This record gives sequence, structure tokens and C-alpha cells, in this order.
Amino acid sequence: MRKAAQADVELVLPSDLVVAPEIDAGERAQIVHDVGRDQMALDIGPRSTERFAGAIGSARTVVWNGPMGVFERPAFAAGTQGVAEAIGALGAAAFTVIGGGDTASAAARAGITNRVTHVSTGGGASLELLSGAILPGVAALTERR
Repeated sequence: MRKAAQADVELVLPSDLVVAPEIDAGERAQIVHDVGRDQMALDIGPRSTERFAGAIGSARTVVWNGPMGVFERPAFAAGTQGVAEAIGALGAAAFTVIGGGDTASAAARAGITNRVTHVSTGGGASLELLSGAILPGVAALTERR
């Protein structure tokens, strides 16, 4: 948060969450601002989804690594679906990368994979590359020269 402030970059964090006592209790899901001890945060809430989509809508580069919640369960899929739709709506106006198997699955479920620049199932590798690390496969190819 300090680095974002120093770089004058807005850090968008969730302000509301969808919670339930357990993953299989979707019928008991509720939207909260503070997670109780007997609750699990399982998705971002509607206000957070709207804020994230708004930030994405003005972006020219998006790297998405990780779904917003337990998107495989209908009660906890709205945040991921909303973010995916916002990314898909950018189309050719932005450079968009989806990193990670779960995120790729969420993008496929949302029907946006044909509207993004690149889909990688290597989530951890994607994050390492973005952090500046040299990936072992790339290092091996470079050394063979």
C-alpha cells in the first residue's frame, strides 16, 4: 500500500464481500463489510465488483491472476464473472493477460478467452516473470546459446 501511494497509483481493494459459513452453504451467503469469525469470504461483493470493473474499463494493460472467489459455485461466482466481463469488454483496446489455470478456467466459463491477448495456465510462473525473476525454462534456453 505504501509503494502504491509513493507511485501515486490507486490501489483498489474490496470494500464488500460475499460470505457464508462454508463453501457448501451458498443459500446462506450474505454481503458484508467485515467478515465474522464464523464466516468465510468466498467472493467480492457487488460494490467491489463495480469498482474493479470501473478501474479495468479505463486500463490499457490488464494482468489477471486469480479469480475473485469460488467461481465454481453459483453463489460465489458474480465477482469473478463481473471482472471477466470487464476484461473481455476491453477487446483490442488493451493488452490483456490471464495467468493461472483457475483464472483461465474462469475466463473460459465467462466466455472471454477469445477477447483477450494471452491466456497462460502458468499462474505462479506468470507472477515470477512479472516480479523480474528468471524462469528456469528461459534460463536453460538462454544458456544453450
